[in-house]
Amino acid sequence: MRVFINAACMVFLMQAGLAHAGLKVFACEPEWAALSKELGGEHVEAFSATTAQQDPHLIQPRPSLIAKFRQADLGICTGADLEIGWLPVLQNSGGNPALRPGGAGLFFASEGLDMLEIPERLDRADGDVHPQGNPHVHLDPRNMIPISKRLAGKMAQLDPANADVYARRQATFEKVWQGKISSWEAQAAPLKGVKVVAHHKSFSYLFDWLGIVEVNNLEPKPGIPPSAAYLNKLLAELKTEPASMILAATYQSNRPAEWLAERTRYPIVILPTTVGGVEGTNTLERLYTTMISMLLKTAQAESSS
Repeated sequence: MRVFINAACMVFLMQAGLAHAGLKVFACEPEWAALSKELGGEHVEAFSATTAQQDPHLIQPRPSLIAKFRQADLGICTGADLEIGWLPVLQNSGGNPALRPGGAGLFFASEGLDMLEIPERLDRADGDVHPQGNPHVHLDPRNMIPISKRLAGKMAQLDPANADVYARRQATFEKVWQGKISSWEAQAAPLKGVKVVAHHKSFSYLFDWLGIVEVNNLEPKPGIPPSAAYLNKLLAELKTEPASMILAATYQSNRPAEWLAERTRYPIVILPTTVGGVEGTNTLERLYTTMISMLLKTAQAESSS
């Protein structure tokens, strides 16, 4: 009888473990690790290959990343060639057929979205151009709804035992997210028409969503560091079309922004580009709330000065 009871307990525990096994997620960027946790909860073990303090274009495929890639059931990347410099190395070295091109476990968040800044021509002389358009799609929170729908479907496909969990959590996420978007838009209404200089094309989707106007850029071409001659040219142009502030990402060098700020007296805002970029941005919700709060604070200070 004791043997029978022990065997029955083992079967029960094995079945329970299978029911809750869930997915091992390899996320190329922190925002996708956060979204997968929103949709999967305890059924997801999410690892982010990058942090908010790293440029996602330029990542070294270290052995530790290759090991995580090899173990993953689901790989979530932005796509649109954002990871073109390092994802293929992981795919070639990771020994994970599910995450190779066309594999059942590979998910690109940018697929199916209306992309901004699709280049009219493809020429390396134009800098770090992306043939499919600007890849920083997560900085418009409206994009998170169609992405979450597709991602929940992919998760259910890979883990059918928990398909109802992913569907239910996605429906909840979408309902809550719609309310958050409406609240953010109302809060950020004073930012519409505010003119800024950005370091890189990181924030194009944020600007498009909130109606912020990018009058100029610290980079002469995407991914190309500014020269002294270019910065002086930019300074002259801003006398004709001035801005209110200078924006840069947490992982970018502050020196060009500081050079320009010294000569224009524009305030510098170092914005987080993803989850964990600054203190208090440990969730997707907190990321957008913090970005809007930082921009509003600076805009209000400028308008009262």
